[in-house]
Amino acid sequence: MTEVFKGNFTQQEPIPEEGIEAAVAVMRSGRLHRYNVLPDEEGEVATLEREFAEAMGVPYCLAVASGGYALACALRALGVKPGEPVLTNAFTLAPVPGSIASIGAVPVFVEVTEALTIDIDDVAAKARATGAKVLMLSHMRGHLCDMDQLMAVCDGLGVQVIEDCAHTMGARWNGRLSGTDGIIGCYSTQTYKHMNSGEGGLLVTRDPEVMARAVMLSGSYMLYSKHTAAPGAEAFAEIRYETPNVSGRMDHLRAAILRPQLARLSEQCERWNERYRAVEAGIRGTTGLTVVERPEVEYYVGSSIQFLLLDWASAKVQEVVARCAARGVELKWFGAGEPVGFTSRYDSWRYAPSERMAKSDRILGGILDMRLPLTFSLEDCAQIARIIRAEVGAVHQAA
Repeated sequence: MTEVFKGNFTQQEPIPEEGIEAAVAVMRSGRLHRYNVLPDEEGEVATLEREFAEAMGVPYCLAVASGGYALACALRALGVKPGEPVLTNAFTLAPVPGSIASIGAVPVFVEVTEALTIDIDDVAAKARATGAKVLMLSHMRGHLCDMDQLMAVCDGLGVQVIEDCAHTMGARWNGRLSGTDGIIGCYSTQTYKHMNSGEGGLLVTRDPEVMARAVMLSGSYMLYSKHTAAPGAEAFAEIRYETPNVSGRMDHLRAAILRPQLARLSEQCERWNERYRAVEAGIRGTTGLTVVERPEVEYYVGSSIQFLLLDWASAKVQEVVARCAARGVELKWFGAGEPVGFTSRYDSWRYAPSERMAKSDRILGGILDMRLPLTFSLEDCAQIARIIRAEVGAVHQAA
């Protein structure tokens, strides 16, 4: 009998009871705006910023309305100007180049490797060719490149790195938390990320001038003294007059929901990795399927899993996707000619024109992607792997 998976790939776990209680308390107070606090009260947003900064091992943190806002705010805080080239991954999601285009800068796409990470040699080549001084590094789908090598290359070329950690909150390279190697780390708390407030974002840095600009950009008016994970008043002395207000603050309601999730982030990361490893073990060795190997120095967070059907005809990849879907397994393909749902690629973003990238096209054409929500059991993951293995094998054998 052919088994069919009955689970839901978009169903997340409920918000922890402590978060629900804290959110209700905020609603009962009526004071949702981050600066609407009682005398001597820190407030949920400022407390979240302080706790997140401590968890990341950095002095400064800013909570904002979304991960995409955090990215654009980071670019502005570094002083990126309209028309300026900004390097970024060819394999990423639309908010990343979108944030660059939103401030009038020009996305310059960098090749992807078979490890699904940015091609560091191409970073160097594109930086030299364009004169770009900023790299918006997308740790796409939780894959960390060799951060030691990347930072050495970027430091040598005078390129500042903004890390898009939407998929790597809690991950580490060589023991260092994702988001703490570059000058700025940006995180998302959208529903499908590692902490869930529906929408939301966080920005961290060790640079007091950068954080002062980010705070002013976020819409602090002259209330920056209410930020407990920000530099002192001296950092704002001139910046407060020079920095535009591009309001994108987080509110107390979302911060209240997030704080209990931050407290259990490490535990949740381990639970995702158990599910990742269960699927990986089940599909490993499937004829025609390439598992993306993870380096020993990378501590990843497996909230999704990707594998490759390299050099397969597009029609055959689509057949695998359709056959798995018929059995309840939702795979997303990055090789489609048209964007579908959340899945698009560099040649879909006509506001950021690029020459064809044959190396990346080959890899994008083979990437299949699947969410692993914590509502799945390990038995669910084993069943999903059996279905993928069977359908990939059937299509490959018939080819």
